[in-house]
Formats: sequence, C-alpha cells, structure tokens
Amino acid sequence: MKVLVIGGGAREHALCRSLSQDSDVTELHCAPGNAGIAQVATVHPVDQLDGAAVTALARQLAADLVVVGPEAPLVAGVSDAVRAAGIPVFGPSGEAAQLEGSKAFAKDVMAGANVPTARSYVCTTPAEAAEALDAFGAPYVVKDDGLAAGKGVVVTSDRAEALAHAASCERTVIEEYLDGPEVSLFAITDGVTVVPLQPAQDFKRALDGDEGPNTGGMGAYSPLPWAPEGLVAEVLETVLQPTVDELRHRGTPFSGLLYAGLALTSRGTRVIEFNARFGDPETQVVLARLRTPLAGVLLAAANGTLNTLEPLRWDDGAAVTVVIASEGYPAAPRTGDPVEGLADAEAADGTVFVLHAGTRAGEAGEVLSAGGRVLSVTATGADLAEARTRAYQGVSKISLKGAQHRTDIALKAAE
Repeated sequence: MKVLVIGGGAREHALCRSLSQDSDVTELHCAPGNAGIAQVATVHPVDQLDGAAVTALARQLAADLVVVGPEAPLVAGVSDAVRAAGIPVFGPSGEAAQLEGSKAFAKDVMAGANVPTARSYVCTTPAEAAEALDAFGAPYVVKDDGLAAGKGVVVTSDRAEALAHAASCERTVIEEYLDGPEVSLFAITDGVTVVPLQPAQDFKRALDGDEGPNTGGMGAYSPLPWAPEGLVAEVLETVLQPTVDELRHRGTPFSGLLYAGLALTSRGTRVIEFNARFGDPETQVVLARLRTPLAGVLLAAANGTLNTLEPLRWDDGAAVTVVIASEGYPAAPRTGDPVEGLADAEAADGTVFVLHAGTRAGEAGEVLSAGGRVLSVTATGADLAEARTRAYQGVSKISLKGAQHRTDIALKAAE
C-alpha cells in the first residue's frame, strides 16, 4: 500500500512512524513533512491547504490512501478534492469538519444528538458576550467559534479578560464552566461504525501546576489509571455513536477521526469540544500503545468497511510524551536555532523516540527549530512511572537554546 500523509507536525510524525512500521505499507510519503518525518517518509513541498495540489501529488504517487492530519486542510475541503478524484482518504469532508471548524455548529449537532455538554450561548456582539458571562458567572469560558489551533479558548475568573477575548473574535461561544478532570478520547469511524481508541490526557497550560497561558499541548499520557471503569463504552454509547449517527442523518456523514474532549464532572461526563482529527500531543502516546497495524484500520475507515475489522490490540503498558517548546512559546516563539542531542535521546530498543513538531533541515543537514512546539519526546514503559522516567531522560539529552518544557507531565497519575 502506498500512503500519503498530509501535514508536518508531531502528530503527522507519529502517524508516519506507525505507518512505517506496518508491513502492508510499501511506500510512505508526507507533504510537507519536517526534518524528522523525512527520516521515515519521502517528503514533498506541497501546500497542504491546496486541495488540487494535494490531489495532483496523490495521483502522481499512485497513492492507495491519503491521510489528512491537521484541521485546517480538513476544514478547507482537501479531503473532498482527494475523494472526488476517486482516491481513498482518511479525513472528514469540509462540511463534516465544521464539527471542529465551528463551535456553534458542534453545539447544534450535540443538541440534535442529545449529547451531554455545557450549556452555552453564541455571541456576536460585546453586549451579548457580557450578558452571557453574567448568566454563567466565573470562572468564565470563552471560545473562538472558528479554528484557533488549540489556543482559541480562554478560561479565566477575570471578567475583563473574558470580555477582551470575546471582543477579539468575530463570533464566540460562551459556556458554563465544567469541573472535573479532562480526558481525550479518539474514535475512528467510517460514518456508520465507530471504533474507539484508548483514552489519554493532555496538558494545555504552558507551565507546571497547570499555570500560564493555554498552548497547543505540552505533554500527554495513556492509559488513565484513575478513569472510571467502563468510560470508553459509556462515551461510545452516549457521545461518539450518537454524533456520527446525527451527522449521517443530516446528510453530512463523518468519516475519519472523531476526537471528543471530555470533562468528568460531578454531574457526569460532558463534552467540552469535538475535533475532526487526531489530537496533538495525545496521538503520540495513543499510537505508541497501538499494536494493530495502522494502515489497514485507516483504509477501512476510508472505504466504509470498519465493521469487518478485528478488535484493536493494545500494549498493556503506558506511554508518556513531553513537549519541548521554543523560547517565547506560545506568545512569540523563537525559531532557527540548532537542535542537538536527538540521537542520544532515543533508546536503541525503541522505548524512547523523538517526534518532530516544528523543525526543518538546515543547509548543512542540521536540524533547526521552526515552530513553537519543536519536539515530542515519547517513551513507553511497563507503567506510567517507568514511561515518565524514560521520557524525561530523553528530554535531558536534547539541547535547544531557551527551550522550555513542563516537569510534571503524568506526575500525579504516576504517583
């Protein structure tokens, strides 16, 4: 099978790493890729938002499957262009991807599917936003209605800060605050059958102790030893399957990766948000534990044959990812600095590996930082404590000027 992955972050590196280990994959390509992905796949300098260009590349490569990683190409309809050319594609249509592209659309779908979520108001003026904030009270939750790369949400007890964020967005969704720990649960679907993956937890705040600004994610771990028994089955029944069914009934079937961000509140499980693609950095730990070869699962979702698959197989151990970010992230990340120690960080037995997020190759072949989140150091182990120790050992061997990382990823869960 010839596979083309679209994207160039650590999520796509994780996908490419898993696909490169699949014996069914005879050729692996990625566009645009990054310095790390180039070690496991042939990279191509294609604009990932250009459906015609992506389709032309897929045709040129005679790709048997195209996997669209990031949300922006999905919302832009890249999957539609590839699908229209008769090439199997893993990723929802532009219309179905509005589940992530518009918080208001997602709330409407959840209402239609009777999915438990926070009460909310859609606001387009400062006066509406002020009214909504007062209706719910602090802490305030203000979400940009559109795509914001995981950084469009402000949770604050400062009303002025909440109002300022609302004013900076064309349209906002303001909702009640959900208490309780958060869980990320991915599911692969062909629009009818839904196959949940293993749950993970990510860390959105930049600093230890969940302090500092929201980021795209500073680390993740899986499994969740503290999660209630039967959580995956409950979410499949009350959230994932009803949402997929509702979208199909609306004439916008969702095929690809459905990501439910959940809060385990005192009143039960609630959906915080949906995403229309694998999450980053949770993908890094979830795929590290997946033992079923990935390509066949993604192709079955693209072809509508998920119901014929055997149950997924998982490693009994744990995985932890620690994100190394550049100086100034998330506000003003510094780029262009050399990244050293990558080979030293990786374990020969594959228990520690480095996934590139924001890197590029320099003129002399060296690896340079090229984004806010630069690397995801991922480790597996018999349990969270062992995986965590290995991940931080890997982090300690990497050198990047001004680099920052959290020191408490998976700490409470491991303890």
